[in-house]
Amino acid sequence: MLHFQTHFININMSIFSCATCGKTLSSEGHLARHEKTHTEQKDFTCGRCNISFTTAEERRLHSKEHSGKKEFHCEQCGKGFFIHSSLKVHLKTHGEKSFHCSECDKYFSTKGNLVVHKRIHTGERPYKCPHCEKSFNHGSHLKKHVRVHTNERPYQCSECGKTYTDSSSLKSHQSIHSGEKPFQCKHCDKRFRHKSFLICHERIHTGEKPYLCSYCGKSFSSPVYIGLHKRVHTGEKPYHCSVCGKSFSKFDTLQKHKRIHTGERPFKCSQCDKTFARSDILKVHQRVHTGEKPYSCSICGERFAYLGIHLKTHSEKSFHCSECDKYLSTKQSLLAHKRIHTGERPYKCPHCEKSFNHGSNLKTHVRVHTNERPYQCSECGKTFRQLFSLKSHQSVHSDEKPFQCKHCDKRFRQRSNLNRHEQIHTGEKPYHCSVCGKSFSKVDTLQKHKRSHWQIHSVFHCWTGFF
Repeated sequence: MLHFQTHFININMSIFSCATCGKTLSSEGHLARHEKTHTEQKDFTCGRCNISFTTAEERRLHSKEHSGKKEFHCEQCGKGFFIHSSLKVHLKTHGEKSFHCSECDKYFSTKGNLVVHKRIHTGERPYKCPHCEKSFNHGSHLKKHVRVHTNERPYQCSECGKTYTDSSSLKSHQSIHSGEKPFQCKHCDKRFRHKSFLICHERIHTGEKPYLCSYCGKSFSSPVYIGLHKRVHTGEKPYHCSVCGKSFSKFDTLQKHKRIHTGERPFKCSQCDKTFARSDILKVHQRVHTGEKPYSCSICGERFAYLGIHLKTHSEKSFHCSECDKYLSTKQSLLAHKRIHTGERPYKCPHCEKSFNHGSNLKTHVRVHTNERPYQCSECGKTFRQLFSLKSHQSVHSDEKPFQCKHCDKRFRQRSNLNRHEQIHTGEKPYHCSVCGKSFSKVDTLQKHKRSHWQIHSVFHCWTGFF
């Protein structure tokens, strides 16, 4: 009898099949409701947040999220749910995982989860965005994506007022206020605020990278990473700055960019009261106080508080300066270098008339006006305006000279001193006088030389005053 019932259900399921995505439903009514997810016909709107739904029942269940009350709890792990059907689906995660993926040997607790998972391997993305060309392998991902176009952020944090496009992002954010990290990695001691973060992290240990890029074949451990990576190929930049019109491939990059316009620097150092626009820059800055250098260069063995920039010094220098034939390792380095030739100095001091060709030089200069000297030597207490000045000074105490000339046996405490010295051997003179064309190996020598033109010009004007 049980076999007959199962067979009858399977026959029924095959009859009510969605023409858009191939999903099979148990009744004509369920199929009609499901098909509305593709057509975006949503007649039932929530009175509190204006989100629309395809059925009145979906709207009723959604309204429970506003109350924050989870009436249905799992007896095995204590997890709470707004609706009973979600609890029923969750209970299967504790039971036997009998649905097997033949592609990667993974097992799932429900057939629905297996069907969704298989789309990772097949690349099937049946849920199409009505606003752009994007498509998704899961309906919930489409729902979240559409809010990028509508700018709808219905989930608000009661602590700080920050808004989100989906409830899971809000929940993840709220744990920042509570400090709670309930999900622990079974391979190490790391804990996470969100289960999805844990799953992505555990793939570091297992080496699993199930998400394959259809453009270049590169594989990724997270759907977020592959989504961001694909924008390299498509050039898609869906996030636009309303102030200057600049576009970005990531929402958080747009948020960081906006702080340039607003001047907002919400991240404050507890040691020296300095403020930063980004939390990662604050983290790197704090290593100035702690002296922490967690990153070791595998090529030269030097240790750094931040390794990214240094590694580029070892990589191939493929960015060519057409003025002096020099090669640089990054496009940014080339742009900054070219200002030597053009004389462009876009960074202006707010306290005096001076301007600079690099933002870091302006930052150092401003400290002359503010008398700020944030870098202190732990040996003698001497303070400095720049980190590299402190490092150079500290080598006086250690007598260390780590930078050796490749042309002779001379050694230097500072890389910049080595670079200047090596120009003696190479004969390189990259700094040119725009008045007479004379070249110099050092920028300060060029500046002194330029003053001689100014003095001659002044004397000439002085003499012409007598005639």
